[in-house]
Amino acid sequence: MATTSSEITEIIKAQIRGFDGRPEAADVGTVVEIGDGIARIYGLSGCMASELLDFGNGIFGLAFNLEEDTVSAIVLGDYTRITEGGEVRTTGRIAEVPVGDALVGRVVDTLGRPLDGKGAIETAETRRIDVVAPGVIKRKNVDTPLQTGIKVIDSITPIGRGQRELIIGDRQTGKTAIAIDTIINQKGQGVYCIYVAIGQKESSVAKIVATLEEHGAMEHTTVVIAGASDAATMQYLAPYAGCAIGEHFRDAGKDALCVYDDLTKHAQAYRQVSLLARRPPGREAYPGDVFYLHSRLLERAARMNDENGNGSLTALPIIETQANDIAAYIPANVISITDGQIYLETDLFNAGVRPAMNTGLSVSRVGGDAQVKAMSKVTGSLKLDLGQYRELAAFAQFGSDLDKATLAQLRRGERLVEILKQPQYQPLTVEKEIVIIFTGTAGYLDDVPKDKVGQFERDLDRFMDTQHPDVGRLILKERKWTPEVEKAVRAMLDEFKRTNRYTEPHGVGAP
Repeated sequence: MATTSSEITEIIKAQIRGFDGRPEAADVGTVVEIGDGIARIYGLSGCMASELLDFGNGIFGLAFNLEEDTVSAIVLGDYTRITEGGEVRTTGRIAEVPVGDALVGRVVDTLGRPLDGKGAIETAETRRIDVVAPGVIKRKNVDTPLQTGIKVIDSITPIGRGQRELIIGDRQTGKTAIAIDTIINQKGQGVYCIYVAIGQKESSVAKIVATLEEHGAMEHTTVVIAGASDAATMQYLAPYAGCAIGEHFRDAGKDALCVYDDLTKHAQAYRQVSLLARRPPGREAYPGDVFYLHSRLLERAARMNDENGNGSLTALPIIETQANDIAAYIPANVISITDGQIYLETDLFNAGVRPAMNTGLSVSRVGGDAQVKAMSKVTGSLKLDLGQYRELAAFAQFGSDLDKATLAQLRRGERLVEILKQPQYQPLTVEKEIVIIFTGTAGYLDDVPKDKVGQFERDLDRFMDTQHPDVGRLILKERKWTPEVEKAVRAMLDEFKRTNRYTEPHGVGAP
């Protein structure tokens, strides 16, 4: 059946009415140089800083340097498939990463793509990986403890939710072990954990993931990997991506913990990218903004006030030093940004003191406000006692004619060092930490042989669980070291010492 001219007219009119006359603008540039993961692009006059650029074939880049005629971009992917003369388009989007509950329990790369073989990550929500940190008006004081389950940290350098506590030390001193124990201890605490591995061997990261799964910690953890074999560009962006995943929980009114392992390799990756992009080198060939590199990352850790959801993001950055030099460029920078540091020493580690924390150089600048009041009370002079013991121990090496008071102080110090030792993957509850530290500081261990202190603690833990669970419940209920709590703990310890014999043959007597 033939179409009449009037019908044709109506069809054309309908199409004219439905025509969307908005112009489509595309900023298009040309690749003039490509190599080592850096592309120089001519054109792109409307390009934004950190904007995602589309190279085609599913390859994207990030605008890094905005110069007069060209843009230097870091390529996120296989740069060998990009050719000179190729077309590049702006996307209008800043670099983003998927966020949400779907990422909990998963292992992902810097761009949020799954690496664990468990299928696609089903989430429609994304966040920019590099944003401005919350302002001072949106924050509140750090007043809630983040229990690590590690006695020496929870007593001497406590960490609060929203704090930034640096873990620093030479290689092979147990830095990652502290971070992993802290993540394991968050099971059932309502804290979402993000572990960011930067420039590490993938076999080491696989071992960490297996450990977290074994202890049931992957149920509340996301692992972000930019391995040693990944491009420097991916290592540079990895901690920002991990931080964005944590910020999703913080801004939803929840608590999150982000571990950056480690920021030394992160700074080195940034130096590599910056030099390839022809940014001017400064001290040790790092670019001039290497301080800002870490400050803009760590400032995003915060405890938000009630009007902004009351969530928190705690940061545990890790720094590897060379020959215990904490005054080097990157370590000194990060120490000045964070709210304290846990300093691990090779000599202590080799002497069997694990965690190998130097209690004199380690400090927490805000965690004391968040510490459980009972812990603050029983810790009391612990740090001072340990410092005096180390001085006396060094002095006692040169002579044996020591008075009784000095000998007693040495005995007390030796036992305090022993009770602060702790095996890996065995975090303690806060009430057990409080009891064992009180046992040492109150002198209950003075007549126990040094080599039996560990056995004493294990037996006391079992005794407390089986015979006096009410003591632990009372400590958790009160949260303060009241006369009632002290009376209950002393009664338990007296009963335990009557029924268990650990007395030193030449001891100084009962406490």
